Amino acid sequence: MPPFLMTTLGLLRYNWYPSQVFVGDTFCYFAGMTFAVVGILGHFSKTMLLFFLPQVFNFLYSVPQLFHLVPCPRHRLPRYCVEDDKMEASTVRFRVSSLGALGRLVLHLYRTLGVVQCKPVHREGSDEVECSNFTLINLVLVWGGKRHEQSLTTVLLAIQVASSVVAFGIRYGLARLFYDF
Repeated sequence: MPPFLMTTLGLLRYNWYPSQVFVGDTFCYFAGMTFAVVGILGHFSKTMLLFFLPQVFNFLYSVPQLFHLVPCPRHRLPRYCVEDDKMEASTVRFRVSSLGALGRLVLHLYRTLGVVQCKPVHREGSDEVECSNFTLINLVLVWGGKRHEQSLTTVLLAIQVASSVVAFGIRYGLARLFYDF
């Protein structure tokens, strides 16, 4: 892991805002496989999973769009707003009547919990709405408003660090509750 950590820190330097490098999917798959192999071979897969709490949350939060209970656009990353040089939550438009019962239930639940920004599109006799996409990045923008890309990155990294602190707390402070079964 030390060589992986050191090369990743070097990459972080060049991938910080404004980014000079784009890692793409290849690095993401490689990094994920590295962590998976270390967790499996080191016999601490449960602990390793704890370090991926934001990613697990993002997946669970995205399930309604990923499984097409709610429409899923091709690109769900935040939108860049040229006027004020900030990122804003990306959205998708759809008719509520086109959703199945489960999709309507999920949309109602997400609206009630405040984890999605959903506003009606005003057209005569239409039940069309425009909702923010279901990703952690968009959720940060829904709750915190428009942000500059550097600020958004810092917030996302803070979420990752905080969840890692929680992971260490669970692993070493509450191990008996989570590991002794």
